[in-house]
Amino acid sequence: MTKPRIGVIISSTRDTRFADKPTGWLMDKVKDHPELEFELIDLRDQNLPFFNEPASNLWMPSSDPDAVAWQEKLAGFDGFVFVVAEYNRSITGALKNALDQAYKEWNRKPFGALAYGSLGGARALEHLRLIGIELQMVPLRNAVHIAAGDFFKVSPLGANAPMSEIEGNLEGSLKSMLDELTWWAKTLQGARA
Repeated sequence: MTKPRIGVIISSTRDTRFADKPTGWLMDKVKDHPELEFELIDLRDQNLPFFNEPASNLWMPSSDPDAVAWQEKLAGFDGFVFVVAEYNRSITGALKNALDQAYKEWNRKPFGALAYGSLGGARALEHLRLIGIELQMVPLRNAVHIAAGDFFKVSPLGANAPMSEIEGNLEGSLKSMLDELTWWAKTLQGARA
């Protein structure tokens, strides 16, 4: 069996997004992971229209070529890590639209998260977990949350310090999430084979 492939999806598309900083830290931490292979997926680069199909691709093929290309991209992954920005107590509109553009390609795949915001993106991540259940995904219990003092220490809204100044607070939860993601990705990869 090949190493499970994990897509790391940046959920914010704003020009001034904070996501690039924690995503860079995450990708550096997972680049030499012994059991998983990670690939960055930036929603800015996907050219996804607003969902406008007669039905989900569970029921009929999508007609928009950009949606089909997105579905084909997702199909090649065995799991996901979402970089979750919390906007108004939920996920971004760009992420919700990206989730809605596919269905079968999300099924039976685990996902973790690196969430951020004043409350660590916890409310947005809870919404994402509910959506993931409907998409027949496996939301992981463990996640990395950048919250409160840590968030304002590394955010441009605060001190804009490097991620290295808070990574000691994040590494335990990152290890727990990656251990859980590895187990589920391998287990479900074998079940889908």
